Amino acid sequence: MNVVLWIVAGLLALAFLGSGIMKLSQPPAKLATMGLAWAGDFPATAVKTIGGLELLAAIGLILPAVLDIAPVFVPLAALGLVLVMIGAIVVHGRRGELKQSLPINLVFLVLAAVVVWGRFGPYAF
Repeated sequence: MNVVLWIVAGLLALAFLGSGIMKLSQPPAKLATMGLAWAGDFPATAVKTIGGLELLAAIGLILPAVLDIAPVFVPLAALGLVLVMIGAIVVHGRRGELKQSLPINLVFLVLAAVVVWGRFGPYAF
């Protein structure tokens, strides 16, 4: 199970590293044209904050465990992603976009919750 948790954490880290960098490097108007329509409805600071949180979570999923420095940050980073995904589901629900976005948001939510459960529970470092 430890290997599975590492794989899940690695996949989440890759996904949110890319997502975070994209949100930090592009203006919301461009993100809206790239398929993230919600970004056009939010202030640039909110979009950048979400991107920063995703980037920090991606780093927090891997680096603390690899360096063996405060590995408790791994499940905390995953918990942060659970909260981000809940927020994403709420936003997409209010925008009427659940049909398109709910499946991927739920997959990321469940994967992050598995890391939280595993690393806080039976497979802690």
